[in-house]
Amino acid sequence: MGGGVMMMGEWKDIPMELLLRIASLVDDRTVIVASGVCSGWRDAISWGLTRLSLSWCKRNMNNLVLTLAPKFTKLQVLTLRQDLPQLEDVGVETIANHCHELQDLDLSKSFKLTDRSLYALAHGCPNLTKLNISGCSAFSDSAVAYLAEHCRNLRVLNLCGCVKAATDKALKAIGYYCNRLQTVNLGWCDKVGDEGVMSLAYGCPDLRALDLCGCVLITDETVIALANNCTHLRSLGLYFCQYITDRAMYSLAQSRVKNKHEMWASMKKHRYEDEGLMNLNISQCTALTPPAVQAVCEAFPALHTCPERHSLIISGCLNLTSVHCACSVQAHRARVLHPAH
Repeated sequence: MGGGVMMMGEWKDIPMELLLRIASLVDDRTVIVASGVCSGWRDAISWGLTRLSLSWCKRNMNNLVLTLAPKFTKLQVLTLRQDLPQLEDVGVETIANHCHELQDLDLSKSFKLTDRSLYALAHGCPNLTKLNISGCSAFSDSAVAYLAEHCRNLRVLNLCGCVKAATDKALKAIGYYCNRLQTVNLGWCDKVGDEGVMSLAYGCPDLRALDLCGCVLITDETVIALANNCTHLRSLGLYFCQYITDRAMYSLAQSRVKNKHEMWASMKKHRYEDEGLMNLNISQCTALTPPAVQAVCEAFPALHTCPERHSLIISGCLNLTSVHCACSVQAHRARVLHPAH
């Protein structure tokens, strides 16, 4: 061979590191097809592929999982979100039996799955830090509690729409075992009550985001517990929690005032606005009055009613139209003082 150029006769002659780099540049579908026709691709992927999404698969996802999971044993992130239910328990059991390094799993809208899947994950994937089972309506609270006991590193948990699974019983177990949780979505889980969410507030002090939208049983007691125990809370969704009153709002505002050391430290670092609540949804919380909500708005500078930033959401509360953030007030004053000609 002239010119110092090295020629490779076959795919198997390509170094595995180069195959992995090539694989990272193409989509998951192409990687899977290639792994089926080339042993080099297959060996490289089984050795080093850590992220995979099969959400593009509209048919036979379960069979694809049964084929791929035993090969791709180093997976850390796996997305199996579906528009139409395809995945079955045997598919999740295969994942749990082979992908023991899995950390991030999305099973949202897997309507066919039963408790068998959660029990399998509890035993086979104890290192899970992020789990999305939103819309998986067949799971029970006993299975979720069992999973929580075995997957104690969970930091993100999405139970939106899991009406049977998200109960006070399950949340007590989650609060007891999963102390590192930072983000929890309980949207539209109408069996969730104060007792369960308060268990999260007491057991998960690092909670950053909590969605309770549509949790119609929630009262002020939950918000007070969150205000007193979850000082890192940045996002709170209370949409349609109509038992929430001014007492809850004042507890949030007062929690900000109590934490003076954090406030001063943040101000010194010029990050005052980045501390405390940054998103609050109180839409349809019709019992709230303007003074209480204004107190929260003033306590947390990152909450905005202005259209540009809009992080304090009060739609459906016609009596709160007088609530405004500081920059909204300043903009109004500017328009008054300097009207357009």
